[in-house]
Amino acid sequence: MELSQKSLEALNLQVKIEADASHQYLATAAWLENQPGLDGVTEFFYKQSQEEREHMTRFMHYIAMRKGKAIIPALAQPKTEFANLKEVFQLFLNNEQEVTKSINQWVGLALNEGDYIKFQFWQWYLKEQLEEENQASKMLNELSMIGDNRAALYSFDKDIMNVREKVAEDTSAELNHK
Repeated sequence: MELSQKSLEALNLQVKIEADASHQYLATAAWLENQPGLDGVTEFFYKQSQEEREHMTRFMHYIAMRKGKAIIPALAQPKTEFANLKEVFQLFLNNEQEVTKSINQWVGLALNEGDYIKFQFWQWYLKEQLEEENQASKMLNELSMIGDNRAALYSFDKDIMNVREKVAEDTSAELNHK
């Protein structure tokens, strides 16, 4: 089943959104590399960048499978300087909220077009976005509680990858009513 022109444009816009997110998270990781003692947070953003790139390529494969042509977007210069770690995580949360907003639009389009195959495709992304927003919000809340406490920041940095996994598990359990 081929995609409608409107759906193809929507999917290619999502390719760009995912590429922009990957690019931003890569730039964020590069900034973090120069911040002493934030190796865990740096690794977190390198992984986030890779994950967004994987989302982008998944969209591209889906477009091709549905007989469309994926468009590789030009990327704007991402933000490369931050005042502090809280600003980094606020950007992360804001970005993920924008991605969710976009995906919600495309889910609506799939339903309006009666394209239940595409609707099913979007389901994975809806779960992923719930996870991403929960993760960003939790981390931002923790940073707010930490304030200027260097010992707590050290613990946050060392534990960030565990928090990532825990949020993913909790979100999955909640969606599966466990």
